[in-house]
This record gives sequence, C-alpha cells and structure tokens, in this order.
Amino acid sequence: MSHPPAEFDHLDHRAIAAATAIPAHVVQAKGNGHAGTAMALAPLAHVLYQRILVHDPSDPAWEGRDRLVLSAGHASLLLYVQLYLTGYGLELEDLAASRRLHARTPGHPEIDITPGIEMSTGPLGQGLASAVGMAIAAKHEQALFGAAAPELFNHSIFAIAGDGCLQEGISHEAASLAGTMALDNLVVIWDDNSITIDGPTSEAFQEDVRSRFTAYGWHVIDVPDGSDPEAIEQALTRAKLYAGSPVFVALSTVIGTPSETHGGKPAAHAGGFGDDEVSRIKETLGFSPDAALEELVTPDVLKHTRDATLRGKELHSDWNARISEWRSQHPADAARLDAFREKHTAPELSALSALPLYETGSSVPTRSANGTVVQRLSKLPVARFWGGSADLSSSTSVTVPGSHFTNANPSGEFIRFGVREHAMAAILSGIALHGCWRPFASTYLAFSDYQRPALRLSALMALHVVHVYTHDSVAVGEDGPTHQPIEQIAALRTIPGLAVVRPADANEVIEVWRRIITSPEGPVALILSRQDLPVLERAADGDAARGAYVIATVGSGDDLALIATGSEVTLAIDAARALYEAEAIGVRVVSMPCIEWFLDESDAHRHAVLPSHLTARVAIEAGRGDAWYRFADAVVSIEAFGESGSGPEVYAAREMTVERIVATSVIALSDSEVPGSED
Repeated sequence: MSHPPAEFDHLDHRAIAAATAIPAHVVQAKGNGHAGTAMALAPLAHVLYQRILVHDPSDPAWEGRDRLVLSAGHASLLLYVQLYLTGYGLELEDLAASRRLHARTPGHPEIDITPGIEMSTGPLGQGLASAVGMAIAAKHEQALFGAAAPELFNHSIFAIAGDGCLQEGISHEAASLAGTMALDNLVVIWDDNSITIDGPTSEAFQEDVRSRFTAYGWHVIDVPDGSDPEAIEQALTRAKLYAGSPVFVALSTVIGTPSETHGGKPAAHAGGFGDDEVSRIKETLGFSPDAALEELVTPDVLKHTRDATLRGKELHSDWNARISEWRSQHPADAARLDAFREKHTAPELSALSALPLYETGSSVPTRSANGTVVQRLSKLPVARFWGGSADLSSSTSVTVPGSHFTNANPSGEFIRFGVREHAMAAILSGIALHGCWRPFASTYLAFSDYQRPALRLSALMALHVVHVYTHDSVAVGEDGPTHQPIEQIAALRTIPGLAVVRPADANEVIEVWRRIITSPEGPVALILSRQDLPVLERAADGDAARGAYVIATVGSGDDLALIATGSEVTLAIDAARALYEAEAIGVRVVSMPCIEWFLDESDAHRHAVLPSHLTARVAIEAGRGDAWYRFADAVVSIEAFGESGSGPEVYAAREMTVERIVATSVIALSDSEVPGSED
C-alpha cells in the first residue's frame, strides 16, 4: 500500500496554514482549550493524513487501516481539524463546538463519539502504552490468520507523545517492553518542544531521551525542524519501512508557532492567545487578520485535503481485491478469521460446559479453578481470550501451554509483560481496541493500585478486558501487610463500569466466567483466593452470574441476611448456623460475587434475594466495608492494615471470625425497628 512521494504544493502549504490557524481561532473564541500543540504539529498531522497513514475516511473502521493514537490527548484539536479536512464527517461547526456538552469534539479524544478516533486519551502516557498493545495484537493477528499473506495484515501503529507522556512512568514500562519485543510495526512520534505548563522541560526532564529509546532497543530518527513537511514525510516513510525494532521519531517543534507572544512559552499550552495575537497569527499565515472560521479553509483547499477520501478508497479497494484473492486461495485461514470476528460466544460457552463441576466438600483455591478455565479457553481453535501476567503466571495460575509472544514468535500463546503492572493494564486496552480480542492479564490484588489510571480508561471505553487478581485478602498471610489487600476491592468498586467479581468457591468461578464471556461490554476485575476454599453446597437455582443469590438458608431464612463474598461466604454460613443454634434466628446467606451485576438485575430478582421483610442485613468482607452500607445495616470488615503471620492468624487478629459476625448480627437485629433497604 505504498504511494509515490510528491512535492508539497501551494495547496498543501495553505492546508497546513489553515490547520495551524483553526486551533488558535477556536480556542480564543471559546476562551478555553489547548491550541499550542495542535498549531505546532499541524505540518505533522497534514503529512500523516495526506501521505503516510493507510486510512479510508469513508470507512473509519476499515480493518486494513493504520492506527493513530494521540497520547498527548489535550491536543485533540490536532485530530479534529484533520478529521474535518480529510472527510470523516466533522464540519467547521463541530470544531467551533469543541469541549461543549454533547459535542462530537470533546475536550480530549473519545472513541464512539468522534469518527476516526482510535482511543480515548488524556492521562499522559496511556496512549503510548495502549499503542504498544495495538502493535502486539496486530502482530499476533498477522501470525494467526495471515501467515500466507502477511502484507495484508501488515498495518502500522502510530502514536504521538509529548514530553509529559515520556515523563510518566508508564512510558518507561511500555517502551521497554516494546523494544524487548522488537515491535517493528510501531512508530512513536515525540513532540520535542522543550516546554511544559510550569516552565522549560530542562527544569525537571534532563535525560537524553534519544539515547533512552536507543537503550530500550528502538531505532531513533531525528527531525530537527518540525515545520518542514518534506523532512517529516521522509522520516515517517523511513520509520514505516524500518524492520527489526520499533521506531522513535524525535520531532523538534515550537509550541504555539507562529505566535510572537506565546510561541515557545508555557502560556501556549492552554487558553486563548488574545484577540490581537490571534489576528497577527492569521496574518502571518496568509489570512485576513479578522478572518472568520469559515474563511480559513477555502473551497480549493478543502477539495484538495478531501482528496484523502479518494486516496483512501483506492487503498481500500486494492486491499479488498487482495484479501478476496487470499480468501479464495486460503479458505481455511479465511474461515478461522471469520470465526474470530464473529460475536457469538458458543465455542467459549461450550468449553465451559465441558468442565466438570467441583465436588461439594472438596477444597480448591479459586485461583486454581480460574486457571483451569483460562487453559480451556486458550485451547480453543480460535481463542479470543489471550494474555499473560506481570511475572506471576505460575503464582496467579494463568499459565498456559506453549511459548511466549515475541517479534520472532508472534503466534506465541501468552504474553510475558514483566513486572510492569501499569503498562500491562494499558496494553490490555490496546489489544482490545485493535479487534475482537478478550485479553486478560494477572497480578496480585494489592498491586492493582499501580494500574488504576489504565483501569479507569478501560472502563470509560467499555473495553472487553479481564483483569485477574489473586491473593485476595489478609489470608495471603506471611507476606505481610504490603501484600495483604485491604482497601483495593472497595477502591475498585468506585470505578464506574468496572465489574468487580469475587467468587466464593471453585464452582462460582465457572459460573461467573459464563457471565464474563457473554457480557456485552465493560472490563472485569476477577478477584481470587490464594488459599483453599471449600466447595459449597448451594440451592438448585443458585446463579452467581446474576451477581447475588441465596446460597444457604438456615431455619426460615426470614429474620436476617448475611451477605458475603469470596472466602467470607464460608464464614457467613458457619455464623448462620451458630445464630440459629444459639438464638433460633432464621438466616439466609447471600453470596454476592458482583455488586454491579446484582444492581443490573430486575427488581424482582433483587427483592427475592434481599426481601424487604428481613429484620436486618449484615455484610461481611475481609477488607474495607464502605461499599456495603447500601445493602446492610451493619458491616463486618477489616478497616486496618494486616500484619505478618499465617492467614488464619491474621484473620483472627483482625476479628474476621464467626464470633464477631454473630455478635454484630445480634446487635443489628436488636437495633432494627424497620427493614433495611438496598437502595
């Protein structure tokens, strides 16, 4: 899909001038926004969308396209201007409406709002790391489905990163892994403008960035003048053709150019430049100083830039012809690719149905049961579930047979992320964004804190990713309080759109995976035990996939509800029996592996599980209890850090005991004059 180089004519330069003036005009008119970077990178954006990227504005989701991620998401106008100029469906009024409520041009790029946006970005460094995930997915798909015709699947992943992106720790993690994997389908373009909001980058950022990326194993290309479209095109053409490693393009720019008052200064980062200065900018760029927004793009310039649609259709048509020929010559590969892209989940559900249930009374860590599920799903002929761990696969029980992914072995059955929890979570998002994958990755629950910005973005984008967390409580034991999660489950539950799932036993693991497989959207945090948990007897209609159900009834079950998750469900059952034996209290024990799923259920199901006539409700979880007061009159939880000792010893030291549950329940019953409310 190469195209011959052509000289940049006066229409190209006028288009670049328009793309430079528009951000200055729009931000000044609105009084807020980020014009400086969008202005400085206008030549780069023009070259990318007109000359370098394989894309089709008439079909933004074309599978053969290159991907472009703006990791420096505050410069969203940079993308919006090009999406307007090249014909993605945006118009000048959309640019003028940027950052307004319900606009198609939000303050930072968001998928599913603006056509042509590949990823929601804003938190710096996240886009770079997710671009690494896209590059991994592209390589893997090429190996699995296009081995006979790799050029059909050989698209490139581009990311635009700023100084802030490279200062964030996630960029170090992701760039190190990308270099180790030799991802030669990845190009990162660094906007080297030497300025941050607070001042010159030299005050806080003095390392030799080019040498840093060379040390990571990247090929580095320097572009000393970021305003020179010819030099930019030459560099990006070389970068796209380079084989053997990812490419880092260092593009030297002046933020806010050609402003005399703001150019090269921190003030260019955000906010308007002032009416007089915007007029001078327009005049410098060849426009009338009082030119309106619609006067910045003349019809001949717009026709010229929207020829990108013709170019895109030609590229797309050529690809279609070659993919059709490939299909006729390799029908088995084509059938596998089609099966991969289908949305139905029958193969995965059949694989789960073939798993025998665990015997009641046996004792199994839920991490082990989860490992069995992961292995079964990974062995499917077309396995959409693919992932790895942060150097903990044997401990988190997600080891699958085979070899790990590398550039030399792109069909590898699993990914070795190394000890890079933050980048791992963002890379998972990139894999999911690239196609039909349901990627998973694992680490210890205490380390989920490292991942929070990436988890939040995955939830914001409603991505189909599964984060497997083991070592779920103080039962971790001898590793001590640094590894014993206390606040993590409660913290994860505060992320909108993230389903936090903590199964009570091995059979609940299988049940919740049925929901995970069929869930239409959204990430999952699957929280599992290191220690053995007894496989519990349950009612015939018990269904963990509905978020909560009555797992046991002692006596009438109409006086008290004990609500628990994970290992504490067993404690709740023991406490229910003790309450009945001592006080003849009728107790229902509710296993609630996922609050989010339960709240999505019908009123009828929720009231059947927690009826209004109950005198009291007590929730039990070996961690912070904040999330439970919406359901319960009292909560038995752990509100302090753990300590080093065996799991049972630490449970006892933090009073996660039957005796405390019984005492709390008796008080709750005596204090409750009206039924509790789940609302």
